[in-house]
Amino acid sequence: MSVITAVALLVLLTVAEGISLGDQRVILRCQCIIKEKKPIGRYISNVEVNPGNSHCKDTEIIATLKRDGQKICLDPDAPWVKKVLERKLAKSTP
Repeated sequence: MSVITAVALLVLLTVAEGISLGDQRVILRCQCIIKEKKPIGRYISNVEVNPGNSHCKDTEIIATLKRDGQKICLDPDAPWVKKVLERKLAKSTP
């Protein structure tokens, strides 16, 4: 087997593996690098909580804004974020 054939085979296998990994939509790192600390509660339409896991030890709270659908990470230690989460929990429980 020539070197060119071996390299071509490795490239094809790498591309195929990358495509199959891309379909899983699993993020293998923390999403929240910068966290919003200022109160923006009235601008939030939806809140998503991602508990810590093997890829990111931190609990991540991601808010979607009403106006443009932008996603912003919230500081889970901020008092106003805790209130937003309490309200969300109160609404979701019957």
